[in-house]
Amino acid sequence: MHGFTSIAHVALKVKDLDRSLDFYVNKLGFEEMMRLDKPDGSGGVWLVYLRITDDQYLELFPEGEGDRAPGWNDVAINHVCLSVDDIDAVIADLDKVGVPLIVQKKMAADRNWQCWVEDPDGNRIEIMQLMPDCMQLEAIARMKKKAG
Repeated sequence: MHGFTSIAHVALKVKDLDRSLDFYVNKLGFEEMMRLDKPDGSGGVWLVYLRITDDQYLELFPEGEGDRAPGWNDVAINHVCLSVDDIDAVIADLDKVGVPLIVQKKMAADRNWQCWVEDPDGNRIEIMQLMPDCMQLEAIARMKKKAG
């Protein structure tokens, strides 16, 4: 199959929209793009779009049930990974706004730097700095060589 170009958005069901917006907008720095009202006309917010890049978004759907996202080994989306240019600068910024790391900075098996945080609902977020000698770039080079 051909035609897929990227992951356009990730949608999260959140318990408390204001708490989640504080985390994603005020702490991580994503910009709110737009809000959509509930389609049934009952009033209230159905979802909020946050900008990660011009073509990648995070959607927050309020009124989630339960206290936390599924655990590490539960069947579900396990985590969202956000790519950064300078992981040390991001870690310093997270510290300044009071977002603790749940996994400290480390060199991962794929030869990229990573650390982890959780949002207010326990959704895990990997923060990754892609390194020049990482396995992903090696695999891309092999695929291009094979195709070309």
